[in-house]
Amino acid sequence: MQNEVFRDLLVVELASVLAGPAVGMFFAELGARVIKIENARTGGDVTRRWKVPEENPEAPDSAYYQSVNWGKEVRLLDLNTEPAKEEVHRLVEKADIVISNFKSRSAQRMGMDYETLSEINPQLIYAHLSAFGEEEERSAFDVVLQAESGFMYMTGEPGREPVRMPVALIDILAAHQLKEGILLALLQRERAGKGSYVSTSLFESALASLANQATNWLIAGHIPQRRGSQHPNIAPYGDIFYTKDQKQVVVAVGTEKQFQQLCIALNLPHLNEEERFRSNALRVQQREDLLDALRPGFQSMDRDELMSLLKKNGVPAGSIRDMQEVFEQPAARQMLLENQRPEGETARRVRTAAFKLKSRKDN
Repeated sequence: MQNEVFRDLLVVELASVLAGPAVGMFFAELGARVIKIENARTGGDVTRRWKVPEENPEAPDSAYYQSVNWGKEVRLLDLNTEPAKEEVHRLVEKADIVISNFKSRSAQRMGMDYETLSEINPQLIYAHLSAFGEEEERSAFDVVLQAESGFMYMTGEPGREPVRMPVALIDILAAHQLKEGILLALLQRERAGKGSYVSTSLFESALASLANQATNWLIAGHIPQRRGSQHPNIAPYGDIFYTKDQKQVVVAVGTEKQFQQLCIALNLPHLNEEERFRSNALRVQQREDLLDALRPGFQSMDRDELMSLLKKNGVPAGSIRDMQEVFEQPAARQMLLENQRPEGETARRVRTAAFKLKSRKDN
């Protein structure tokens, strides 16, 4: 059970799809009361109907919806009606946080904008999420942001079409940015007793997460290309190898010592003496020759034996797992949250809060 540090907090969620609801679920996991307002006119959050073929078509909501809506009280309201507006305004009077992803004009029309709600509750923290910025009314889902921010251009195999990352990662990154802003606003309110307006966009959050790929361009003029899982600066890193039992593994060799230990683990110690592989810069230049030289070592062992040796030798490596294999791991099962769905089934999803918080105990 997570530390319920936010057990006295009331959060009103005026957000749908993924990023905003992920923020609401974060606070619910940590003990806050989260009331999610869904659009009664459209049958609720659109993701209720985003089901994979294996799901029960009669179920009231999808696994996608369940992924970010654990622990919330849901109210279906039509905010175009006065009774619904009044109900939300009454909640806002007592609320600590409002999470919204309404477009600015829509929020103003419905009386759900910051100016209106902060008049009702001056200590309110209003957290707003947009696609491209508060003044930009352009609609977007995650794949549009992956395209516009450069992620999609870089993702995929050389010589092939760009590929969308299979997780809506820009939404998740934006949720983290918004959470950080809210936490700062809570700290500021604790110190100064004032509410705040916090905002971010999916586009800004994506740009803030480009990290070394952005600086490779900004500093070196290098435009990152599609390289599959390979790293442009390090080798071997992200390269995929097959083991004797035809399992796929990936290594991430970031230091010279790790390369030396990799060669020892693979029973290829002579590679450490070859001039063409003596430094990371040389290995990046000679990547294809390097991979050809390493493959026989990987193919000489079954995956479990190989992974044990790499661990023993301090070489970062991972098995490429499907979702079933991922959640067969004890550490992954400890990250699960459960609840009973209306039809009686148990629904499981992954926590959004992956940290542990322990208060110091006085002696």
